[in-house]
Amino acid sequence: MVAAQVPERPANNALGLWALILRLRPINIITGPLIYGMLVPLVFLDLSVWVYQYVCFPVYKLPRIVRAPFNAFDRQELRYLDWVSKAHCSYCAYAMGVAAFSSAVIQATEAYFCPIKHQHKLAVVKASAVPYVEYEEPEGFDFDARLETLRQLQTGEHSNHPST
Repeated sequence: MVAAQVPERPANNALGLWALILRLRPINIITGPLIYGMLVPLVFLDLSVWVYQYVCFPVYKLPRIVRAPFNAFDRQELRYLDWVSKAHCSYCAYAMGVAAFSSAVIQATEAYFCPIKHQHKLAVVKASAVPYVEYEEPEGFDFDARLETLRQLQTGEHSNHPST
C-alpha cells in the first residue's frame, strides 16, 4: 500500500513576493502606513533622548546610559520567518529599544531630581498576557498558524479553527 503524497508547504522563509502579497490581511494594509509612519517620531525621540543625555548628564555628573544594550535585533536568524516578517520584527525591535532606552534615561533623570516614590505604583508591565512565540522552534514550525492563534487570544476572537 502506497501512502498518498501530501505536497509540502514551503517554509515561511522560502515564500516568494507573490505568496506574501496574497497572504496579507486587508486590515494590515490599511493600518500599515500609520504603523510605519511612527518611524519618524521614533527616530526623533531616539535622537532627542541621546542628545539630551549627552548634553545634560555630564552637567549633573550622571553616568551616560549606553544605547547598545537596548538593541535586540536577533530575529533575523530565525528560519521560520519570511523576509517581510523579519523586516517587521526589525521595526518592532527598534521601537521597543527606543522606548526602553528613553525610559531608562527618564528614570535616571527622575532619580536625580526627584527620587521620591509615587504613592501609587506606576504601570510598567507588559500590555498583554498573551504569550510570545519561543525564539527557537522545531523544524517545520508553522509561524503563520501560531501567529493567528495568538492574535485570536489577544483579541478574544476564539475560533474553532483546527490550529487553535
